[in-house]
Amino acid sequence: MMADRRWRWFHRLGSPPHVYSLAGRLAPWLGWIALILLLAGVVWGLVFAPPDYEQGDGFRIIYVHVPSAWLSLFVYTAMAVACAVGLIWRMKVAFAAAIAMAPLGAMFTFLSLATGSIWGQPMWGTWWAWDPRLTSQLILLFLYLGFIALNRAFPEQQTGDRASALLGVVGVVNVPIIHFSVDWWHSLHQPATIAQFGPPAIDTAMLIPLLITAVGFKLYFLWLLCLQLRSELLYRERRASWVKAEAGKIST
Repeated sequence: MMADRRWRWFHRLGSPPHVYSLAGRLAPWLGWIALILLLAGVVWGLVFAPPDYEQGDGFRIIYVHVPSAWLSLFVYTAMAVACAVGLIWRMKVAFAAAIAMAPLGAMFTFLSLATGSIWGQPMWGTWWAWDPRLTSQLILLFLYLGFIALNRAFPEQQTGDRASALLGVVGVVNVPIIHFSVDWWHSLHQPATIAQFGPPAIDTAMLIPLLITAVGFKLYFLWLLCLQLRSELLYRERRASWVKAEAGKIST
């Protein structure tokens, strides 16, 4: 009986009108909580956290750079899972979720590269270096952009979904390469200071606002995903009766 309930829940997530409605209900909560956490974390990090003993106040860019870098990997992994679900179970909502995630992942990846360059210039003396971490992160950006282009390159949506989903699943191999690049190769990039065995190599006064900001960034992503997914579902299901019913509600 319990297994039947789990599968019923899973199948409901394959229903476009159900997911559209669920995303609409979750979006306001995610948005407001994200705003509160982002404000708390950024103000704490920029104003109250002590300066770094080596980098001074320049380290404070981590409150944007690190959460965006984490999200770039998280979003691609989630996108690859959605692609796999779509390919295996032929679930239309999974394909819609994957294409809704792609521009958001590209945005966070670009933000991580831009803030990394700003951070790296005074630390390394250069805006860009063909460092293993930076290079693999740039490849991730190209994977996101390639996914979007491939999905929209075919006149038939199903063909584009399957082609881009294959790229999404294959490209996930780049995620562990990015994560472990600083351990596998000689790198200018500093090694892991939080996601490591043992205690984090960062002061608690700096770590707590970073974690708060990271949670805020993730909820911000989920809020954007809800909005993106609703728009994508409306576009894909524009001829369905439930979309016409939704349009009727808005017009009245």
